[in-house]
Amino acid sequence: MTWIEAIILAVVEGVTEFLPISSTGHMIITSALLGIKNETFTKVFEVCIQFGAILSVVVIYFQRFFKGFDFYLKLFCGFLPTAILGLMLKKQIDGLLESVEVVAVTLLLGGILLLFVDNIFAQNEEDGAEEVDYKTGFLIGIFQSISMVPGVSRSAATIVGGLTQKLTRKTAAEFSFFLAVPTMFAATAKSLYDEKDYLLDSVDKLPLLILGNIVAFVVAMFAIKFFIGYLTKHGFKLFGYYRIVLGSVLLILLAFGVDLQIF
Repeated sequence: MTWIEAIILAVVEGVTEFLPISSTGHMIITSALLGIKNETFTKVFEVCIQFGAILSVVVIYFQRFFKGFDFYLKLFCGFLPTAILGLMLKKQIDGLLESVEVVAVTLLLGGILLLFVDNIFAQNEEDGAEEVDYKTGFLIGIFQSISMVPGVSRSAATIVGGLTQKLTRKTAAEFSFFLAVPTMFAATAKSLYDEKDYLLDSVDKLPLLILGNIVAFVVAMFAIKFFIGYLTKHGFKLFGYYRIVLGSVLLILLAFGVDLQIF
C-alpha cells in the first residue's frame, strides 16, 4: 500500500462511516479498484483506521460521554447483540467481506428501502422520543448486527432500527454514532490482536496506520456535522438514490464480466 492509497482509503472511511451508504462496502469497492483488496495489510488497515473515525464522535459529543454510567449501560445493551453474533458468525462474515457482488446487491436493496423510510416514519418527527432506554438500545443493537453483511451499512441499520422504536431522526442518528464507539473499538482491537504477529513483523507500516487514522478522524468530523444537519432537514432519499445508482453500476459491470481489480 502506498501513501496515496492509504489517504484515499482513509478519506473513504471518514466520509462513509457515519453516512447510511456502507463504509465497509465502499472500502471493499475502493480497495478492489486500487488493486489491493487481497493484501493482508489492506484488511488490517481498513479495520484499524476506524479508530480515527470513532474518535471524532467522542470529540464532537465529548460532554455526552461524561453524562453518567447510565449512558454506557445503554451502549452496552446496543453493543451486546453484535458482539455475540459477531463471534458466532465470524467465518461467514469474513467470507462475505471478499465479495463485491454481495456489496452491490445490498447497496441496491438498502437504497430502495431508504426511499420509503421518511414517509414510513414521518410521524416520528412530530411526536417521536428523544431519549433511548435500555430496551430500545438492545433492539437497535439487533438491527446493528444485520450490518455485519457488507453493503448494508451500520449507520443505516441502526438509524432505521431507532426509527422503528419511535425515535426522531436526529436522536436515532446520534445514538447510532454513540453505538459506533464500542462496536468499532472492539472490531479494531480484535483485528489488532488477530494480526499481532503480522504487525510485529511489519513495524515499517506503522506510519501508514497513523496517517490513516488522522485522515479518517478529520474527514469524519466534517461528515458527522454534515449528516446531522442534512438528515434533520431533508431525510434519507438522497442517500437512497446514491446507493441505488452505485449498486446498479456495480451489478452491470459484474454482469459484463468486468474485473474490478484491473483498475
